[in-house]
Amino acid sequence: MTLPPPGPDARAHSEALAGRIADAIRAGGGWIGFDAWMARALYEPGLGYYAGPARPFGAEGDFVTAPELSPLFAECVAVQVSQWFGHASPEVLEFGAGTGRLAAGVLGALRALGTPARRYAIVEVSGALRARQRETIAREAPWALDAVEWLDALPASIDGVVLGNEVLDAMPVRVWEHEAGVLRELGVAIDAGGGFAWAARPADAALREAVADALRAAHDADDLGGDGAHAGGGPGGADPFARLGPGRYRSELGEQAAAWVATVGRALRRGAMLLIDYGFPAREYYHPQRDGGTLIAHRRHHAHGDVLRWPGLQDVTAHVDFSAVARAARGAGLAPLGYASQARFLLDCGVLERLATDARDAPLDPARVRALGAVQTLLSEAEMGELFKAIAFGRGVPDDALGFARGDRRGAL
Repeated sequence: MTLPPPGPDARAHSEALAGRIADAIRAGGGWIGFDAWMARALYEPGLGYYAGPARPFGAEGDFVTAPELSPLFAECVAVQVSQWFGHASPEVLEFGAGTGRLAAGVLGALRALGTPARRYAIVEVSGALRARQRETIAREAPWALDAVEWLDALPASIDGVVLGNEVLDAMPVRVWEHEAGVLRELGVAIDAGGGFAWAARPADAALREAVADALRAAHDADDLGGDGAHAGGGPGGADPFARLGPGRYRSELGEQAAAWVATVGRALRRGAMLLIDYGFPAREYYHPQRDGGTLIAHRRHHAHGDVLRWPGLQDVTAHVDFSAVARAARGAGLAPLGYASQARFLLDCGVLERLATDARDAPLDPARVRALGAVQTLLSEAEMGELFKAIAFGRGVPDDALGFARGDRRGAL
């Protein structure tokens, strides 16, 4: 794939970040784990992809998120949030707010539903993104600015609703490879030309056990048929690596995403957490045929596999293991409230009814056609509708979430 080359300023930016990462590799004896490399590439202060001056979101950036595609996404999320407001404080805490479109849309829809947010807090460390979020909210929901607050870190206690759209996929992952009974961790070294290159080392005992636990979860789901119904498979104590076969198998371990869910879950005193992201349950994530893993880079609306290229100038993500996320939430004392495809969640929250209402009030002009196409992207199984999932957990709220009324797949976790 031919990618648009960076200009001189962008290239200099990437080279400055690459220099810092190279220093870390040399300090680490010539090797660092990919999770450490990914953390620097995305979050290094002032230079990382999400911490620097780049504008990654939207048509002028590298990718488009659901709130950017259609305002109906935020309106449907607000329907679910409004229901939870009946059992918790009318406050929202959002992570990964991007351009602020989800925040502005949810604030407006909650007001229209008669359940306005008393407070809307956004955890954001990037000054550039804070400014863009404030600009968006001031433009689209100016009356709500007094209720919006920006935080540098997770508060010690949360009472309300936690939102995270495409947050977990951008958390650093460890990369591992298994072949002929041998497990290795893949990290990053410096090649002869001074660039970055993959390099493997034997997995330590902790990584081996963590990968084995993830594979056991996949095995157990297989044994239950993936839907909570027992399918009469083999014993759970069988060698978990056997499912991978004798050939080379590469994948990721999302330990930081699971740890983040557990940390937020422990802080949630009363309310719910709604996360929407792309990924699979363990039995699909670690399927024998998914032997190349899920790592992907995004630059200028091109998805490609050269994740070590141009640090700081492209997004690097991995799909989410939702079974691991569910285990972490349960470990933090949260109750499951639902797990479904994004399409099913949006349908249960009334996206088609809202679309029909809008259609009565708008002519079928080019703008309307584009709006219909955006909704198709959100719902289509061939696009975002099936790959993206919604998952929710709570404490002190009833298990009757509107967004999971039909098509709840929590048994697959």
